[in-house]
Amino acid sequence: MASLLLAVIYVAFISLGLPDSLLGSAWPSMYRTLHVPLSYAGILTMIIAGGTIISSLFSEKLIRRFGTGIVTAISVGMTAVALFGFSISHSFVVLCIWGIPYGMGAGSVDAALNNFVALHYQSRHMSWLHCFWGVGATLGPYIMGLCLTNNLMWNAGYQSIGVIQVVLVAFLLLSMPLWKKKEASVATAQHSSGEAHGLLDGLKLPGAKQTLIGFFGYCSLETTTGLWASSYMVEYRGIPAQTAASMASLFFLGITAGRFVSGFMASHLDDRRMVRIGLGMIALGIVMLLLPFGNALMFVGLVTIGVGCAPIYPSLLHETPQNFGTEKSQLLMGMQMASAYTGSTLMPLLFGFIAQNVSLALYPVYLLFFLVVMAIMTERATRVFKAQMPIYPSTAETEG
Repeated sequence: MASLLLAVIYVAFISLGLPDSLLGSAWPSMYRTLHVPLSYAGILTMIIAGGTIISSLFSEKLIRRFGTGIVTAISVGMTAVALFGFSISHSFVVLCIWGIPYGMGAGSVDAALNNFVALHYQSRHMSWLHCFWGVGATLGPYIMGLCLTNNLMWNAGYQSIGVIQVVLVAFLLLSMPLWKKKEASVATAQHSSGEAHGLLDGLKLPGAKQTLIGFFGYCSLETTTGLWASSYMVEYRGIPAQTAASMASLFFLGITAGRFVSGFMASHLDDRRMVRIGLGMIALGIVMLLLPFGNALMFVGLVTIGVGCAPIYPSLLHETPQNFGTEKSQLLMGMQMASAYTGSTLMPLLFGFIAQNVSLALYPVYLLFFLVVMAIMTERATRVFKAQMPIYPSTAETEG
């Protein structure tokens, strides 16, 4: 039965990735039919991200009250409703309204599932699950592209993904007894205790501030790399736009393939070593971008940065219960999600301002800055955790 629940979670991660990359692929068609400027995509993205950050911060209270399974099902249901709302919208203002449940659903389910996996499964599953999220994020634009190339409007793409989300909700509801049984199998005070923890309580925990800044730095680096790679290649390196678009996908390929491989490595290496290996790979990739040895080395550098990013996020998430204790892991997981989304929302926009007013040549330097921030903060956090006597043991189970 435990393996059946794990299969449901894998399917959930694929489905969760589907809507995350839809807006970028649909917007070139959307903004024309909505009669708004191209730049309005940023407004919609900020609204969705704001909802995600807020729901991440308050996810602990919801999960403590209702349990992971119910919160996951409701959150996916909210996303499905928002997708159908997008599909029937003919006004940008209406899209912005639907963007609120779109983001709110994403934040809660992300925090819920990541903490559940961190508590109950080995590190390798965290890497593979995020690999499966990448599969979903790749399929989303593909489904939208199929709709557009078959003379359907962008609305049909959102409707198609919405149908898939509804099917996922049905699976989640049917699997509800499995979630409850799994949560009851681990003796923690997380849900049995009536005591809730506030955000200030989380910030006061040893190592929390360093960890949150580390998540901020990681997602700032990852999102900036993916968003600005093509522009850097076209505007600074002089590569044709078509080639740049294809080569920029190498970064995402590196992340997806890297997380698949990381799952096997995680069976032999602990989370901290996986993070350090990732940091080293990112550093190597950035050096390749900086070296003046031709475009081929730059392409390899992008892949290397992607491969380096692969183990960091899953490993940092997986070690949360061990670092902060199972009772407070959900609180910290939500705060980590919020910090990560803040970085991925704001820092690529900041680089856009820098690129426009200074130079795109600073792209590798900008990435290097966040790598240094991430490396310093994660190492400081590690020293804090090692200096403490372990109050709560790790509860990650050894099942496959």
